[in-house]
Amino acid sequence: MRNLFLLTVTGLWLCLSLPAQNNPISAADSISDNAIIYPESMTEQLSDLLKAWQLDLKGVEADCIRGQNIHFHDSVYTRCLYSMPSEMELSYNSVVKKYIEMYADRKREQVSYMLALGDYYFPMFEQALDKHGLPLELKYLPVIESALNPVAVSRAGATGLWQFMLRTGKGYGLEVNSLVDERRDPHKSTDAAARYLKDLYAIYGDWNLVIAAYNCGPGNVNKAIARSGGKRDYWEIYNRLPRETRGYVPAFIAANYIMSHYADHNICPAHPYNTTVALDTVQVNERIHLEQIAGVLEISVNELRRLNPQFKKDVIPGDFKAYSLVLPSEKMYAFIDKGAEITNFQRNQYLTHRSNTDGYLEGYESSASGNNANVYYKVKKGDNLSAIARRNGISLSQLKSWNGLSSNRIGVGKRLIVGRKEVVKPATDNKEQAAIMPIEGTAGRTGSINQYYRVRKGDTLGKIAHAHGIQVAQLQTWNGLKSTRIGVGDQLIVGMKEVVTPISSPVEKAVEYGRVETSESAGSDIISSYLKKQIEKTEERQLPEAIEDGVGKE
Repeated sequence: MRNLFLLTVTGLWLCLSLPAQNNPISAADSISDNAIIYPESMTEQLSDLLKAWQLDLKGVEADCIRGQNIHFHDSVYTRCLYSMPSEMELSYNSVVKKYIEMYADRKREQVSYMLALGDYYFPMFEQALDKHGLPLELKYLPVIESALNPVAVSRAGATGLWQFMLRTGKGYGLEVNSLVDERRDPHKSTDAAARYLKDLYAIYGDWNLVIAAYNCGPGNVNKAIARSGGKRDYWEIYNRLPRETRGYVPAFIAANYIMSHYADHNICPAHPYNTTVALDTVQVNERIHLEQIAGVLEISVNELRRLNPQFKKDVIPGDFKAYSLVLPSEKMYAFIDKGAEITNFQRNQYLTHRSNTDGYLEGYESSASGNNANVYYKVKKGDNLSAIARRNGISLSQLKSWNGLSSNRIGVGKRLIVGRKEVVKPATDNKEQAAIMPIEGTAGRTGSINQYYRVRKGDTLGKIAHAHGIQVAQLQTWNGLKSTRIGVGDQLIVGMKEVVTPISSPVEKAVEYGRVETSESAGSDIISSYLKKQIEKTEERQLPEAIEDGVGKE
């Protein structure tokens, strides 16, 4: 407390010790406005901001003891603002005073937390502003824009620390899509904001007009200049600006004051736990969910969200392009070492977006009917996806689609789906040779009837697959083909049809399957008769291999 008292006295002495002639009183000092519309960031409830800031308050230091606010004479505020080492004009008037009092009284607790957040954000802002040769006091612009909330969204849709509108953000190179919003990226949005402010200064040459244009757009500022007869002083066009913008420059001036003289008003920073942790950046070039990173690296998802607010749905779509991921330095090396483990960690649970659903249209992807059986292969040392796909007569894209893989990385011991034992296909108008493959059911037996096609001169697998609405890989799998070579006269399975017969049907006796009791059902005679004819056709055509090939067996 003694140190705080000395700091307060010193600050006031420096402000009051300036000679009066160094701070001329201008016409701006007489400005007053009783219809102030406060920026949206100043109307936020502290509880909502604490949630948005994602501060861990369990480790807050207890040495921040906020006393009562101290009110000063107007001359003190005037001299303190004038004495600040600023390139920008920080003048004082009754409107500025209202904002100072608001921060020092009603918003003093919010100021305390923003001071703590400033330990993280302000150095970042200063670096970008210095890079572009801009006044460093612009670092306080996000204080009134967003209350240092990187996920803030205004009623008009402006987003992020610097409150970029969608069109303006994209115009300055910020990516915005369903998964990523770089207006929420502290680093990229800050650089974009610095470039935007620099462009506005090239237009107006006056920082007060620049800040006004940043808030309401150059168009509204130009209209106010035109209506005032061409005057280019912010305070002279004040009453011609939109009401929401009139208080914007005064609020910015007040933010500069309170962030520099908070101790004079008995405000101290709240220091959340781990605000000084060293951070680093790693490039991610695969699709990863933040939950996967959290699960493997043992870091909280909230911490990842706080450091990477640009990922709106907790998904890094790195399969499209590389994205920067901010991590504590101690976790960055672990991320690199455990990259494959993170990618595969509960992938099907967190990344449900399917790359290809052709299989569902063709009827062989779903196993709900009980008629599809996956063929699995356990990855061995030295295996790669291309070789596995080639050995099993399927394409690489099909192998990746079946197993939900977005990259070619596989781990030893992983089980991959490399084929299907049975596929149900509707009947076609081609010549058929049938083989009933019974499957036990609750109400009867399900039979899969193979649809056959005899190869003719000029046929290719691609041509046959296209004619029957299937894929070449399916033809190869169904017929056990290791290549695309076929001969004239070969009979190929080109589809399958499912039929059901009661278990008590006499047809079962004919094929010597065990008798199982079942209930009578209407139409069973018709089905039995149909199946019997199909069996007879099969026997006449002497195709025992259709029964022996194992297709459809559990």
